[in-house]
Amino acid sequence: MPRELLIHGPDGQTKNLPLTGERLSVGRASSADLCFPEDAGLSRQHFAFELHGDDWIVQDLGSKNGTFVNNIPLKAQLILRPGDRITAGHLAIVFSPEGENPLQNVVVFEGDSNSPSTSTVVTSLEGALTNQTMVLDRGGAAKTSAPMQALIRAGQELAANRPLDDLFPVILDLGIQAVNAQRGVLLTLDGDKLIPKAHKGEGFRISTAVRDRVIKEKSSILVRDAQLDDAFKGRMSIVEQRVHTMMAAPLQTKDRIIGLIYLDSPFVLREFTKDDLNLLTVLANVAAIRLENARLAEIEAAERIMQFDLTQAAQIQRYMLPEHAPQVAGADLAGFNVPCRTVGGDYYDYFPYSDGRVGLTLGDVSGKGMPASLMAMGLHARVQVLAEDPKDLAAFMTRLNKATCAKCPSNRFITFFFSVLDPATGQVAYANAGHNPPIVVRSSGEALMLEGGGPVLGILPVAPYSQMFTSLDRGDMLVLYSDGVTEATNLNYDEFGEQRLIDTLKAHRTEPAKAIVDAVMKALAEFTAGAPQADDITLLVGRRV
Repeated sequence: MPRELLIHGPDGQTKNLPLTGERLSVGRASSADLCFPEDAGLSRQHFAFELHGDDWIVQDLGSKNGTFVNNIPLKAQLILRPGDRITAGHLAIVFSPEGENPLQNVVVFEGDSNSPSTSTVVTSLEGALTNQTMVLDRGGAAKTSAPMQALIRAGQELAANRPLDDLFPVILDLGIQAVNAQRGVLLTLDGDKLIPKAHKGEGFRISTAVRDRVIKEKSSILVRDAQLDDAFKGRMSIVEQRVHTMMAAPLQTKDRIIGLIYLDSPFVLREFTKDDLNLLTVLANVAAIRLENARLAEIEAAERIMQFDLTQAAQIQRYMLPEHAPQVAGADLAGFNVPCRTVGGDYYDYFPYSDGRVGLTLGDVSGKGMPASLMAMGLHARVQVLAEDPKDLAAFMTRLNKATCAKCPSNRFITFFFSVLDPATGQVAYANAGHNPPIVVRSSGEALMLEGGGPVLGILPVAPYSQMFTSLDRGDMLVLYSDGVTEATNLNYDEFGEQRLIDTLKAHRTEPAKAIVDAVMKALAEFTAGAPQADDITLLVGRRV
């Protein structure tokens, strides 16, 4: 299995290095494969990694200051396991599977879920807040206690305007300094996983019982002497790390837990006290509120940026759509579009040709919002090129489909209709790629649907399309529409439907194209009667006059 090394160098930098070949030596000399000349704690050839069969081993090369694996002196060759930590001089190297997150071995939760016993103290935020003490000087006047000073300092530090990621190490340092701990780690909840966000020290082994009690019961826990506590004293991790006293407190905002802060001291300098636990609990609560406020502020800022980008995208998309209908002899044209969100996936356009003909087109990208808008803009660009002189609409649609398939995601497609009206003769040539059948309304009031066509664009690179024909007499009109018109619903979830659209078109068939569009939109607004718009709405009317 491929392996890699996570190297924490003397300069404080961390880098990943694939472990390849059969041997990798580490030392201060330039002849070492991994050379750290500035680290005076390393020998010239200090230790080496060697491949033995399927395993990697590490061995000391007679170094002066020794090599340590998981804080234990290396006396002989040792087969490495994922997560093993090799230290020498000021260098720390974690042996891990390729691609492993450098932070995931900072903390390991171990043991069963049985609660720690004997020398364990448990409290909660409410308990910590009610256990306040007042310190008086000899004259009987109140003076600021050490815990209060720590909280004041925390308030000052956390009041500064810092990005969210910069708050984590600040909070951890405040906790360590407030209770005189030697090591610590701050973790936040991501779903049901705890992710290290800041740490001082490495290789934390935290009891699952401690973790679960802090997260699930919102309790703060103090273990005064881990070497004596029945729940901890037999664990090699406690022995190896020489953990003496430890505390853990929830990062709690009101009733919500967003993580925990864990502190310990490997050396017997002083035991943590109940007052330390109360202080850490309150400090963690203050920190959690600050973290949550910073998170919400970043979300709000991101939403503002997103809204600004969407507004700009909507403005660009409006430039893509026609500002007004062209003036074409013998034809009266009008169109309308309104996206259901800031941007949409509907597209329509006119293409006046030099011989007096005019192209009328409408497309509808599956989906809504920004993805549909981007695809609609791509469709617009391709149609602009291919529609310059479409003599054969079947060939035009075939080329458009091939170009769309090359750039279309597998879960997207486009319905598309393209027609060319010759106002002089009334002939309409058209091709349909899975779009709603357009409607022809005669001056007499007769209406027909232009059925037929090929599949939607973007699914099958080789798909059959055909060019079809119809004709318009004077006073007849061709109406293109997206399904946002016919599938619009009222508060009872009834659809506007094709028949209501046809009835509205018939009732206003003698009016100008713009008035017809306005009449349809008014009828649609009255029918939906306050129901939210569920899809982009596009309508295009071409009358022969």
